Amino acid sequence: MESASIVEHVSISIDEKLARHSGLPRERCIFKVHEKLRKLNPDAYEPAILAIGPYHRGKINLQGMEEVKLQYLKSLLVRKEETSAERYVLAMRELEEKARKCYAEPVGLTSDEFVDMMLLDGCFIIELFLKLTDVAIDENDRIFGTCWMGYFLLLDLILFENQLPFFVLLKLYALIEGTKPEEFVYIALNFFAFSNQNLGKPRILDMSSIQEVQHLLDLLHRSRCPDPFVRTEKRKGIKWGRIQCASQLEKAGIKFKKTEDSNLFDITYSNGTLKIPNLTIEEKTEPFFRNLIAHEQYGDSTNLHYITHYCFLMDYLIDDQEDVSLLQRDEIITNCLGGDEVVCNMFNKLCHNLIINDDLFSYNNILDDVRTHCRKRRNIWMATLRRDYFNSPWALISFLAAFVLLVLTITQTVFAAP
Repeated sequence: MESASIVEHVSISIDEKLARHSGLPRERCIFKVHEKLRKLNPDAYEPAILAIGPYHRGKINLQGMEEVKLQYLKSLLVRKEETSAERYVLAMRELEEKARKCYAEPVGLTSDEFVDMMLLDGCFIIELFLKLTDVAIDENDRIFGTCWMGYFLLLDLILFENQLPFFVLLKLYALIEGTKPEEFVYIALNFFAFSNQNLGKPRILDMSSIQEVQHLLDLLHRSRCPDPFVRTEKRKGIKWGRIQCASQLEKAGIKFKKTEDSNLFDITYSNGTLKIPNLTIEEKTEPFFRNLIAHEQYGDSTNLHYITHYCFLMDYLIDDQEDVSLLQRDEIITNCLGGDEVVCNMFNKLCHNLIINDDLFSYNNILDDVRTHCRKRRNIWMATLRRDYFNSPWALISFLAAFVLLVLTITQTVFAAP
């Protein structure tokens, strides 16, 4: 009887939990990075000066910007000749339930705290973007008067965990400026153009695409990555597999050439030449890539993960410092970090603990063509010949002299024969 009573108690407890559990909302799009990714570089996911959204709200080192948020809201109201933020508060109150569902992790804020957060964070972002267009310029602005703050703000606003739902920003922008969503997308992308990560010109998003944007990081990803509906079909019979590093490929006759006027993902292979756009590598490159990769890892697994695939390809090409030096020589990468070892370590660690769909790998056809080239012995022999005998005028002269001597020797032998 005692055992049955215990079972019954557990059963009641489970039933109560099931009754309270409403299921995971489909709208979830703002997550916390899982520990396997975070531990590789924790600082890449942590805001330096600005908390946006609930996950980092209240941290002591980020409190300085809370006063700036209030200052920006006040300047907004003065600019719009308003004395109260009531209409903005009411609009955020209507969006609270929908916005809460966007956060995958529990949010322990009261209703008033959550609305307060959406209003202050959203208005701050909009005013920040407008200041770059001279709409909300202020000569005494604390941020634009200090060069280092703009740099860290840009990084903080693209952090995977540091986001507001995009529809919150669109609603506030409509209330503040009264213009179409396309205008806000324009000024947002204008702000992120300063990221200088060689992603190329932003892709123009139509209204339906704008309505699907989840947050600012997603906007950056959608606008800079190729159209997901335009895909290179994987040729039949191709099995996914990595290629050799750049220095080994060069020994097999593969040449590297910088692609001009192209976005980061426009990588092609033709007639033994691998064409890759230039990437400038600087201090913000790693957190920039890591947060875009995290966004892809938590997204739809059937979509092409362009950033992840690009980093995998670069990881294949870079095994050690010799490969970094080779890619610098051919202007594939521009190293602003310092030593080649730093760049090598960055790419070698970027893809740790990542999952990709082999069949959807963006560069499967290219990898297959490169492997096919390297399997042909003739290509390796020709590459060795060029490297050892044709790499300088003197080496070529020596080779030709030896060849002529060999021909003369054979000729003399033939004529001397009885």
